Amino acid sequence: MGNSLQEQLLKAGLVDLQKLKQVNTEKRKQAKQPPATRGIANEAAKQEAQREAARLAERDRELNRRREEAAKARARVAEIKQLIETHRLARTGGDLPYHFPDGNKLKRMFITEEMRRQLGLGTLAIAKLGDRYELVPDAVADKIQEREPKWVVVRAQQPQDKPQDSEDPYAAYQVPDDLIW
Repeated sequence: MGNSLQEQLLKAGLVDLQKLKQVNTEKRKQAKQPPATRGIANEAAKQEAQREAARLAERDRELNRRREEAAKARARVAEIKQLIETHRLARTGGDLPYHFPDGNKLKRMFITEEMRRQLGLGTLAIAKLGDRYELVPDAVADKIQEREPKWVVVRAQQPQDKPQDSEDPYAAYQVPDDLIW
């Protein structure tokens, strides 16, 4: 019964003599240290562990924020595509070419005379869906533009009352918006 736990483990072969001596040496070194320095080593390790945990938590929050932003962007794109596909107007029977700019390129689509008039009045707009262009009502163009402005390619501005210049010799002549060249 006089055997300590260490001696019993050594006899059972669960630990070796080298490991036992190493543990005893560490115990003696810790016992000889003044009490003030014993806590410092543990405190430094605790603070380092806390800093590491805070850094990892911040990284996780940033990754989650990026994932949420990407999911919101995908949802917004899907919503815009659905708006365009459900509200697009059929262009069957369109025989008049309508030219419009898309960035720095000039594009063309064939539409009817009524659609051309509505585009000029601002009751229709042209929205880009992938590599196609679709005609959508003005109310739908508003919804699309709220979500992503670059999807609405052509939209006529409603005429605003501008102050008339009294010296302008052409003030009496109105220029139509839908000139065909």
